[in-house]
Amino acid sequence: MEYVAAIDQGTTSSRCMVFDEGGRIVSVAQREHRQIFPRPGWVEHDAAEIWEAVQGVLADAVTGSGLEPGSVVALGITNQRETTILWDRRTGEPVANAIVWQDTRTDSLVTSLAAHEALFRERAGLPLATYFAGPKIRWLLDETPGLRDRAERGDVLFGTVDSWLIWKLTGRHVTDVTNASRTMLMNLRTLAWDPELLDALRVPAAMLPEIRPSAEVYGHTEGGLPVAAALGDQQAALFGQTCFAPGETKSTYGSGSFLLMNTGAEPVTSKHGLLTTVGYQIGDAPATYALEGSIAVTGSLVQWLRDNLGLISSAAEIETLARTVDDNGGCYFVPAFSGLFAPHWRADARGVIAGLTGFVTKGHIARAVLEATAWQTREVVDAMNADAGLALTALRADGGMTANNLLMQILADVLAVPVVRPMVAETTCLGAAYAAGLATGYWPGTDALRANWHKAAEWRPEIDPAVRDAEHRNWRKAIERSLDWSTT
Repeated sequence: MEYVAAIDQGTTSSRCMVFDEGGRIVSVAQREHRQIFPRPGWVEHDAAEIWEAVQGVLADAVTGSGLEPGSVVALGITNQRETTILWDRRTGEPVANAIVWQDTRTDSLVTSLAAHEALFRERAGLPLATYFAGPKIRWLLDETPGLRDRAERGDVLFGTVDSWLIWKLTGRHVTDVTNASRTMLMNLRTLAWDPELLDALRVPAAMLPEIRPSAEVYGHTEGGLPVAAALGDQQAALFGQTCFAPGETKSTYGSGSFLLMNTGAEPVTSKHGLLTTVGYQIGDAPATYALEGSIAVTGSLVQWLRDNLGLISSAAEIETLARTVDDNGGCYFVPAFSGLFAPHWRADARGVIAGLTGFVTKGHIARAVLEATAWQTREVVDAMNADAGLALTALRADGGMTANNLLMQILADVLAVPVVRPMVAETTCLGAAYAAGLATGYWPGTDALRANWHKAAEWRPEIDPAVRDAEHRNWRKAIERSLDWSTT
């Protein structure tokens, strides 16, 4: 038997999974790493610690799991996106802690770049935001004495986490198109570093990795294992869900949620608050693009209900509590705890519970919490349909929240399309494995990957359309009441 492995280097932990030809999990290993918070709003990782953890899980999953030596024939990488690492070319050691995607220290820098907003939107498909890697590079170069001179000479290298791991595994300084598309430095159409974007952010070209497709052999580990794929985590989930045709959409439900829609061979500029990004590129084939909508608070709202209000003692209990009522009792919950993400992008919004009467019970509130995830998904889907000119026909859902069957039914009712949960929920790792397997010939093509995809369950709309429309109007009124709360 031969297998394909994938490293999933996430925000809180590193995992390695090994898959067989049918896309089934053969072995898995996981290790957590530290979260470093030097100041309010700052979030850092130790890149050397991440590398140590990745080495550990790779060894545990591949050599420590009883698999035959040499039976793993390819390795893919998927990673937390936008997290920024700078390291010394000669020593291979980080020159500073990695700045994590959640970090907001570049807020004033991003504000100072406002004159370039249209340029970044048009070339990179991204808004000006602290989220992305480009401003983080600029901050490190500006704030660390002597670092800019070293970077201009090519003595200091930049990479997102994929690039760092490929460097450590193979000695090659490359990144893939999906991760490059999250830097604010890559031209979406040429798939190359854009000189005007580099100039606007004052990032030296000499420090940047070579941009390569998502699936090709980048090099080999010391043990001869081909490192053959890299994708940002959400793009990997799109690939793992085999969303290979325009209009096919996946949504990953965790603490927050990310929806990606395949839009085909041309980037679609969003006019409705979404991000334009590269979905994937397989070898020499043209890149496939996607629209992305990010929702800040979904699963974390359930945690808040448990930890802050004590209405439930475990996340799983919310379904039981919500099933004690037939509807929301007129109650709507907008979880804008730190503003609203897509498609609103309103930092001034704050959470509200609207429509309260003496009739409302904790069961109604629990149901409103689940409905908040569904209505936020509906807003992103409506924006995607409008931007892409494609009508969503089904939603492929993955992530921890998909274990909640009531939520899945509410999603189907709100979206008016079937919602499908796959047999293999670990779609991020699976997507990286699939891409590596394609690059090495382990799988002959995407049709073989589609044949591996099997649904575990499907929910179809059951709600009266008139009721859906009335509920949607009420949700939009609740959104309006969440705006203009914060002035800081």
